[in-house]
Amino acid sequence: MKATAALTGAPARLLAWAKPYWTRGIPGRETPADLFRLLYAGWLAAFALKILGSSWDVSWHFKWLRDDLAPPHLINTVGTVIAVALTIIHGYTGYGVDRAALRLIQWGTGVFLIAVPLDLINHAVNGLDITAWSPSHMMLYVGTALMMAGVIRGWHLGAAPGRRRDLTLGAFFLCFFENMLFPNQHHEYGVLGITAWDNGTPYAEPILLRFAADQLQRPVDRGMVLQFSMPMPEWLYPVYAVVAGLLVLVVARKLVGRPFTATAVAGGYAVYRCLIWPLLTAADFPPSAVPFFLVAAAFCVDLAFVVRPFAVRAVVGAVLATAVAYGGLAVQGVVLAAPPPAMTSAPVAAALLAVLWLAVAVLHRRAGQPIAARVSTTATP
Repeated sequence: MKATAALTGAPARLLAWAKPYWTRGIPGRETPADLFRLLYAGWLAAFALKILGSSWDVSWHFKWLRDDLAPPHLINTVGTVIAVALTIIHGYTGYGVDRAALRLIQWGTGVFLIAVPLDLINHAVNGLDITAWSPSHMMLYVGTALMMAGVIRGWHLGAAPGRRRDLTLGAFFLCFFENMLFPNQHHEYGVLGITAWDNGTPYAEPILLRFAADQLQRPVDRGMVLQFSMPMPEWLYPVYAVVAGLLVLVVARKLVGRPFTATAVAGGYAVYRCLIWPLLTAADFPPSAVPFFLVAAAFCVDLAFVVRPFAVRAVVGAVLATAVAYGGLAVQGVVLAAPPPAMTSAPVAAALLAVLWLAVAVLHRRAGQPIAARVSTTATP
C-alpha cells in the first residue's frame, strides 16, 4: 500500500487501471480489448529489443572478445525481463491466451531461461563459442521460437479481424523470421570478415584474433580466420535458409491470408537489415551480407498460392522457391556479397521444404474452422 501511495502521475494511473485485472483465471477467459492490445504491444516491445540486441550482438562478437555485460546483452536482457513479466501475467490471469498458446509461451520462456546460464557456463569453460550453431545457442533460438509461436497463436485467435490484426500478425511473423534466420548471420558476417582479412583490414581486434587463434590452436593466419568466420559446412547456409526461413513464410501467408504476405515479411526483414547496417558501421562495428535473395524466394511462395490443390501447391512452390533462392544467392554472391551457394544441396532443400509445406497445409486444413470460431471468445471487439 505504501508503494502504491508513493506512485504519482502516469504510473499511478496505469496501476489503478491494471489492478482490477490482476485476478486468478484460466486461459481463454474473455479479455477486454484494451487489455488485449496492451499485452501484445508489450510482446512487440520485447521482441523488438531482442532483435536490436541480437543484431548488435553478432557484429560485436566479430570485433571484440565476449563480455557477459556487453551492451547488446543488456538490451536483450531488458527484452527478456518484459517477456518473463508477460508470461507471468498470462499464466496467472489467463487473459489474452488459450491453453495451447500459454503452454507454448511458458515452455519457450522456460527453455530460454535454462539456456542463459548454460551458455554462460559454456563460455566460462570454453572461452569463445566459435559458432552460432552450438547447443546452448540453439536452445536460446528454440526457446524464443516457442515463445513467439505462442504469441502468434494468442494474437491470431484473439484479435478482432481487420487491418490492424493482419499488420500486427505480420510484424510478429517478421520477428519469428528474424529469430529463425539468426544462426545464418554467422555466415553472413563471416563472408565479409574473410574479405576484410584478405584486403588487409580485418574487422576483428588483435585481442580477438589472438584469442581465437589460441583456442583453435593455430597461428593468426587466413586459415584461422576462415575457420573462425565460416566454421560450418557450406551446404548448411542455403539449406537452412530455404527450409527454415521459407517455411516460416508459408505459415505466415496461410495465417495472415493476404496476398504477398510472405514477400512483405521477407522484404521487411531485408529493409531492417539494411537500416541496421549503417548504424553498426558508423559505430565501427562489422557489417554483414543481407539475404536479399530470400525476398525473391518469398515472392515465389506467394505466387504458389495461386495454385489451388494444396498438395500440388506445396510441391510446385517448394521447387520454384528453392530454385529462385539458390539462383538468387549465386547472383548476389557475384553482384554484392553472400555465402557460397553450394548448389548440389538444392534438391535436398527443395524436398525438405515440400514435405514440411505439405505438413503445414494438412495441419491447417484440420485446424480450420475451430480456430476461426474461437476468435470472438477471447477478446471483446
